[in-house]
Amino acid sequence: MNTCSLAPLGKAPAMALGLFRVCLVVVTAIINHPLLFPRENATVPENEEEIIRKMQAHQEKLQLEQLRLEEEVARLAAEKEALEPVAEEGQQQNESRVAWDLWSTLCMILFLVIEVWRQDHQDGPSPECLGGDEDELPGLQGAPLRGLTLPNKATLDHFYERCIRGATADAARTREFVEGFVDDLLEALRSLCNRDTDMEVEDFIGVDSMYENWQVDKPLLCNLFVPFMPPEPFHFHPELWCSSRSVPLDRQGYGQIKVVRADEDTRGCICGKTKLGEDMLCLLHGKNNLVQPGREVKDPLCARDSPYLDTMQVMKWFQMALTRAWHRIAHKYEFDLAFGQLETPGSLKIKFRSGKFMPFNLIPVIQCDDSDLYFVSYLPREPSGGTPASSTDWLLSFAVYERHFLRMTSKALPEGACHLSCLQIASFLLSKQSRLTGPSGLGNYHLKTALLHLLLARRAADWKAGQLDARLQELLCFLEKSLLEKKLHHFFIGNRKVPEAMGLPEAVRRAEPLNLFRPFVLQRRLYRKTVDSFYEMLKNAPALINEYSVHIPSDHASLPQKAVIL
Repeated sequence: MNTCSLAPLGKAPAMALGLFRVCLVVVTAIINHPLLFPRENATVPENEEEIIRKMQAHQEKLQLEQLRLEEEVARLAAEKEALEPVAEEGQQQNESRVAWDLWSTLCMILFLVIEVWRQDHQDGPSPECLGGDEDELPGLQGAPLRGLTLPNKATLDHFYERCIRGATADAARTREFVEGFVDDLLEALRSLCNRDTDMEVEDFIGVDSMYENWQVDKPLLCNLFVPFMPPEPFHFHPELWCSSRSVPLDRQGYGQIKVVRADEDTRGCICGKTKLGEDMLCLLHGKNNLVQPGREVKDPLCARDSPYLDTMQVMKWFQMALTRAWHRIAHKYEFDLAFGQLETPGSLKIKFRSGKFMPFNLIPVIQCDDSDLYFVSYLPREPSGGTPASSTDWLLSFAVYERHFLRMTSKALPEGACHLSCLQIASFLLSKQSRLTGPSGLGNYHLKTALLHLLLARRAADWKAGQLDARLQELLCFLEKSLLEKKLHHFFIGNRKVPEAMGLPEAVRRAEPLNLFRPFVLQRRLYRKTVDSFYEMLKNAPALINEYSVHIPSDHASLPQKAVIL
């Protein structure tokens, strides 16, 4: 009876220690397994072979010590078996086993400590790698702009007068020429369309730098929105990304456009909310016009088996429509018209007989309800801009709101305010740096976004013409801080400080702020190149401004004379 009762008591601590040993073995295996903890950019120390040799020798010593302990325990157990009564034999065996487990556990702990020390020694950063992390960039605690200084106010004023102001006059003449030609081209397009089956094209809207009076890069480029509407009985129903809670981060700022028949859209009609009697009939949505479940979608320019408008289908339609329209009026002009880029449907280029050319973009867009927001099928490429995951994703453009805000703000600023001059100089420097080192993740839209934030934060008196150098310094410091933090919020999305007079949709005002620098979090190589290029631009700025102030390069040549209409 006593032997039977003592057996379970002896097995309990032995089982617990056995489980503890198993856990230690598992932890040791996890630490040493290369697939579970891969070492990226790990550097192997030069004395790795010596460390391994010492560890093998130490492991052999541990094995010999373990064998010696086993023999000692066996000898002690044999002596105790001969001396003690048979009734205590089982208890002595359990105690011996516990003692052995304790020794084995201590050995395992010692081995684990040595392994952890070896891992730390091997994984430790080498001296030449200290401070080499892409996120630990210099400038966070240092002087603004790394202590680089910009030219003084007199130099900036001289540079602006000689090199940039002339581009403003050229921009006005370029706009006038392009607008006259596009009016004629779209009128020819409308005359070729069938109102019952084709899309209805509306008047164009000028957007971006050419219509905000800060374009400086050559060649001058006009971006024109061309809104279009579907033929009856269809209409567009936009769906913003902020109307759904399950939209991924990279889809923020996008939306989809559902093509709906007028007799299928019961939103706002009482027949969709109330059960009508048998003797009552809705004149807009009769029983014969109700949507049948599973019916194949045959809406114009939609994706296959989908009611949503397809950007690729719209691009093909728009290219074909522009080609037919140009063939109709080509005999009236003494120049040729060609597509500039195959991947952008409205990228056009006027080629003069003299060899000069004039590019411009016609961008098909869809108005978002009754607001000044527009869904665009594509935009001129920004280096760090993402691409839609689906052909039914449309990018939401705030270009018209941005133009309105700059115009409204300019009325409250002092005469000759320097806000656009700051943006022009920064854009000029960025353009020249991109030609030297290639494009980076920083684009003109980021420069404009930074300026819009400063316009909203600064007093109107701070933008006097005499403070050009201070405001330019502040703009570049704002960009530096945003780059180092990888955070530049969209000016309109989720910004409650935007004046209500802008008429921004409430859903956009209450949306979560959109970080324009979010791609830098995932694309570290692009981020490193962007930061390096930014500081290189600041370093080259004084020499570049001085050079262009004295010698105006040939790319600032005057615009060719307006073509003659035959």
